[in-house]
Amino acid sequence: MSVWEYLEERLEKHPLYFVLIDPDETGFDEAPRVAREAEAGGADAILVGGTVGVQGEILDFTVKAIKESVSVPVILFPGDISGISKYADAILYLSLLNSRNPYYISGVQALAAPILLRYGLEVIPTAYLITEPGQETAAGWVGDARPLPRRKPSLAAAYALAAKFIGYRMIYLEAGSGASYPVDNGIVAAVRRAIGSFPRVIVGGGIRSPEVAVEKIKHGADAIVTGTIVEEVEDIKAVVSRFAKAIHGARQ
Repeated sequence: MSVWEYLEERLEKHPLYFVLIDPDETGFDEAPRVAREAEAGGADAILVGGTVGVQGEILDFTVKAIKESVSVPVILFPGDISGISKYADAILYLSLLNSRNPYYISGVQALAAPILLRYGLEVIPTAYLITEPGQETAAGWVGDARPLPRRKPSLAAAYALAAKFIGYRMIYLEAGSGASYPVDNGIVAAVRRAIGSFPRVIVGGGIRSPEVAVEKIKHGADAIVTGTIVEEVEDIKAVVSRFAKAIHGARQ
């Protein structure tokens, strides 16, 4: 079964919960333990990536160690071409549609494509949209994004509809790691209304409580990503479990 088939099968039962591990933040040696705790808490998949400092041999070593520690899919969430590892199960093939820099829209994707083909990595085409307050986060700054404004959800809806017409399987609405507040509910709802049931909608950034995660599901998200929270707590399994139970029990 492909990773995509696994995600779709799980989604038939309940919304999805991904835990993002940034090895540069958690520590490369600690990443496998964090992944184990996240899986034990109920995460549906582990995302691995970061904006800076996650690349090369140390990324390969970390991804291999995580894969040996968990049975759920390990999916790359790359900040650039350097964030590719042949040891992952799949990669979110991100195109930052609201970047000012064409490199992040199509340039890095072209450079990465031959590598992904050679590695045989499963590719999940994903439109990446950074919303307010993304301008205050590393993802927005490095990706030179024009964050989609909260007060104009129709702009996010237009980008999402373009992503649907182009053929992306997923749309990732991102406020940014450590954002002061999450993607606005109005943006999530507007995107869902515009695209219907497909592509699938992921929401991440600034989600610090299960209650907020459930809000995003009820407004149209198919999957929730948390990252910073696992960097800040000691009992990762307990925190992930609270999020997983809330997300898996939520319905749009």
